[in-house]
Formats: sequence, C-alpha cells, structure tokens
Amino acid sequence: MTPFPVKWLLAVYLALTTLQRFGELALARHNGRQLLARGAREYGRGHFPVIVALHTLLPIALATEVLVLHTHPGTLAPLWLTVWVGAQALRYSAVRALGPYWNVRVLVVPGAPLVRTGPYRWLAHPNYVAVALEMFAGPMLFGAWRTAVVFSALNLLVLRIRIRCEDEALGSGSGAVSRPGRLSAGS
Repeated sequence: MTPFPVKWLLAVYLALTTLQRFGELALARHNGRQLLARGAREYGRGHFPVIVALHTLLPIALATEVLVLHTHPGTLAPLWLTVWVGAQALRYSAVRALGPYWNVRVLVVPGAPLVRTGPYRWLAHPNYVAVALEMFAGPMLFGAWRTAVVFSALNLLVLRIRIRCEDEALGSGSGAVSRPGRLSAGS
C-alpha cells in the first residue's frame, strides 16, 4: 500500500501541474485569437494531437506507477524537486519573453520580428529544454523512473518533429513564431 504522505504529495503535484496546464491553455487561447487576427498562419496541425496525447497521458502514467507499483521518493528527491522547479522558472521566463506571441501551437505572424530576449538570448528552444527537464524530473521526484524514461523518450521523438516544423516555419521568412508554452516554436 502506498503511504499516505506519498499519495498526498502526488495529489498536490498533479493538482498543481493540472492548474498550470489549464492556465497555459487559457493564455494560449487568448494569444492565439489575437495572433490569428493579426494574420498568423498555423503550422504543424498534424502533430499537435500527438503532443496533447503525450501531455495528457503523462500524469495518468505517473499516478499509475506511484499508486499501483508503489514507487516513492528516494534520497535524490530534493535534487529532482530542484530540477523541476528550475524547469518551471525556465519555462515561465520563456513565456514572459514571448509575451503575446506565446502559444501551444506554431503560429507565424508575417513580418513580426523574432524574439531574442530572455532565455532566447542563449537557447534556441528554452521551453523545450524546460519541458524535457520537467518531464523527467517530475516522475523521478516520486521514484517513477519507468514513467520518466518512457515519456522522456517519447517527448524527444515528438520534439524532433516539432522543432523541424518550427524551423521550417521560421525559415519561411514569414515572421515571428508564436512560441508555445508546453512545446513551443523556437522554444
């Protein structure tokens, strides 16, 4: 049986990440409407459902591994928590730098300049770095190494497709790309 504190910690973690995602989706919807009104063109519609599925199944897999396989935080839990918190800081610095261009979809506004502030000064895809760190560190925080490994590997496969799509959109010379919060163009 999974000890109560682990169940409580898992519930808090899942509630927090779920609230984050809903907040990000609301911001993306708001920004997306404005970008489309400015003439943005969307790229990568075909792979977007795969991204949604991956991010929807991750918390289910995590909960299953913790509750059914009885994983629990190990001695490295403080390290994984630090990595997870750092990933949040990196992601939200990317969101802040992109401002009204931030979105979960790849939206290109003709003639708009590329964002080169915040973490984009040093990293081409800071949001993807944040997502990769979060996707590994979150499950590892609970000792759920199977979820961490499987979803990190799947995420890398999806990111190959996503980054290629974004790079092609940027290479079109048609303007700034709306860099999505979870898996972002130029993130």
